[in-house]
Amino acid sequence: MFFDIDGTLVSFKTHQIPVSTVAALQEAKARGVQIFIATGRPKVIITNLKELEKRNLIDGYITMNGAYCFAGDTVISKHSISSESVDIITRYAKDRSIPNIVVGEHDICICDKADIFEELFYRQLEVDVVVDEKTVEEAIAEGKDIFQLTTFIDDKQEAELQPLVADCEMGRWHPAFVDITTKGCTKQQGIDEIINFFGISLEETMAFGDGGNDIPMLRHAAVGVAMGNALDSVKAVSDFITDSVDNDGVAKALKHYHIIG
Repeated sequence: MFFDIDGTLVSFKTHQIPVSTVAALQEAKARGVQIFIATGRPKVIITNLKELEKRNLIDGYITMNGAYCFAGDTVISKHSISSESVDIITRYAKDRSIPNIVVGEHDICICDKADIFEELFYRQLEVDVVVDEKTVEEAIAEGKDIFQLTTFIDDKQEAELQPLVADCEMGRWHPAFVDITTKGCTKQQGIDEIINFFGISLEETMAFGDGGNDIPMLRHAAVGVAMGNALDSVKAVSDFITDSVDNDGVAKALKHYHIIG
């Protein structure tokens, strides 16, 4: 089973994993189900899954929308953005003083930090990691692999930028910013990387999500489950719509499919 984090496992209201979700995943794990995370977050800011991690419930991670997948200390796959596209995107943001989060393999920083970044990351998403502020030149030092750029642009700006970086994928789960990875890096690809590594068939997979960047994996998995709080576009591609994250949606879906009792 593959789970998005924000709005799926973790409530946007409480910033916690519901007790019912923890119990449901414990039962599923005890029954032999493997549990994977599928998120747009890079590893360094996955700090809200402690209730699952301390119970050893997570078998692996799809991070940065499929750009970086790992299990334990093993890197399963990693796909960086071309230096040409990194230059174009960072220049586009810098010229407009747009906040732009730059993610390397083991680090993260923010260029042109603004109030909207503080509001979204530290207050709304309650990220408890201090993200260093750097110049663009420092952030994309020569020879450094960049796996994701999270750029604070709206839909109109995204449509303007996308043709300039045809070798990039853009995934949006919040109206204020877009996650940019190299072409083909989606949670769908992440599922394939994970199941190939673990020897799992696609027919055995189930995915849960609520945001636009979850659509590829919900379509791809054998069963795609949309949370009750999901976008309408997410619900439209799903096999089943469960209740919201705050109303025991994960547990209810697992009971519906007889994965737990």
